[in-house]
Amino acid sequence: MNKLITLTFILSIFIFVNISKAQNLSSLAILPNDSIINIEFVEPDIEEALITDEDLDDFFSEMMDSMTNSWFIENVFNIEIVETNQAGFYPKGLPDSIYISRLQETQQVISLSYNDVVKNLIQMYTERRRDQVEIMLGLSSYYFPMFEEILDKYNLPLELKYLPVIESALNPKALSRAGANGLWQFMLNTGRSMGLKTTSFIDERCDPVKSTDAAARYLKSLYEKYNDWHLALAAYNCGPGNVDRAIQRSGNKTGYWDIYYRLPRETRGYVPAYIAATYAMNYYGEHNLNPRLPEITIITDTVHVADYIHFDQLAAILGLKKEELRSLNPMYRRDVIPAKSDELYPLVLPQEKISEFIYKDSVIFAWERNKYFPNNTLVQPTESSANYVPVDISGKAIVNYTVQQGDNVGYISSWFNVRTADLNYWNNVRNNLIRAGQKLVIYVPEDQKGKYEMINSMSFAQKQEMIGKSATPAAAKTEPLDPNYEYYTVKQGDTLWNIAQKYNGISSNEIMQLNSITNSRSLYIGQQLKIKRKG
Repeated sequence: MNKLITLTFILSIFIFVNISKAQNLSSLAILPNDSIINIEFVEPDIEEALITDEDLDDFFSEMMDSMTNSWFIENVFNIEIVETNQAGFYPKGLPDSIYISRLQETQQVISLSYNDVVKNLIQMYTERRRDQVEIMLGLSSYYFPMFEEILDKYNLPLELKYLPVIESALNPKALSRAGANGLWQFMLNTGRSMGLKTTSFIDERCDPVKSTDAAARYLKSLYEKYNDWHLALAAYNCGPGNVDRAIQRSGNKTGYWDIYYRLPRETRGYVPAYIAATYAMNYYGEHNLNPRLPEITIITDTVHVADYIHFDQLAAILGLKKEELRSLNPMYRRDVIPAKSDELYPLVLPQEKISEFIYKDSVIFAWERNKYFPNNTLVQPTESSANYVPVDISGKAIVNYTVQQGDNVGYISSWFNVRTADLNYWNNVRNNLIRAGQKLVIYVPEDQKGKYEMINSMSFAQKQEMIGKSATPAAAKTEPLDPNYEYYTVKQGDTLWNIAQKYNGISSNEIMQLNSITNSRSLYIGQQLKIKRKG
């Protein structure tokens, strides 16, 4: 009873503070105490009180978009029908007491604080980004058991399995603007320091098992350094050097919320996003979120191969789609497993195909072998969009460019003297679609960084003149509208599903057929969609 009175009193204080709009850091930390979860009110100082004013939704929304709008997600999920499965009814604007109570019931080794930043990110997952969360829930059935097994091996908290939700949206091919790759978003040098191999043919940062093992070892070392999981998570995101500097600049305070404003902006939202993701992954049912199962085989097994093998050979003999092989084996960059007798590599297959592979292995390796491996040698395959390998960015400087009205990927690539494929790769740009105001990351030679930074302040004519081209943009080609049909102009935030709801008797699939759309995520602002014949 005393505990109930104490809890009620604390919640009353919290509600009163919000009603009076006092700008306090309502850091209601849920802390483990001999397997009993208590709520502890942490009194903020003046600087911490400003935390409730900070909105980090833009950063994490953009990150989720870039991670889920990818070749991997499009090929693993049936995106064409996913829009029609969206639940239209779900709770909105829940009171703080509900979130606090549910976080209290989520028994975790890593403490779960609650404040306005956490609340906003919870609402991002449960209200504003529901489609991406449902995809991640579907992927979690495949990846979470794998994560838990490896985390348990190193005696780490199993709830660390939620970290890739905010790192990569559970996309093993996710690539950040800074060049971090894979489920756990390792930078190239950090990955190599943790034993992850990267060559023209493989990138072990994208291997779910090896990258998870590396992440577990790295997280364990960070926790041993700080003896605090919030600080360990912050260091995982921005590096221990930045955390150490934040501690020093905060007068050697060692609490995450104490050093909050001394951390990079992304890292300030990192722990709140982790807490929000933990909440969403545990309470998705209460928000009417439904897992969307991927089309890859969930039950798999692994064999090790000792010779070169191409995915085409496996697909031809085992009757598998090459897209499924890529999804199950994301570490291979060119559809080739570069194995040798003294260097075995794993091959993940649907469990029901393992026996067939073992029985037919000699046939598989021999099928059109000279086509793929002439004279039994590993050669550079013909480059394709699916097998694209980006340019080496080591030793190059980063320039941020803001897209202007009238820009396109071809223009920007020419101004910065980079390949369009590289520009798209660095920024997760699909189908060359960019928008005015979008910020692009571009890698340029270190000694020319100043020159390229000036491009942001140039007019279109000046940028074209710089490369000796005409200052007159090519006229955009648009198809004339059919006067026999009604049209809809796509706006910010539109999906085929919500557009179809505006018209009685029209489905999103019909809109796709009328407009020859094969991918429901290819809509762009200003696009004219043919809806139906005029009555």
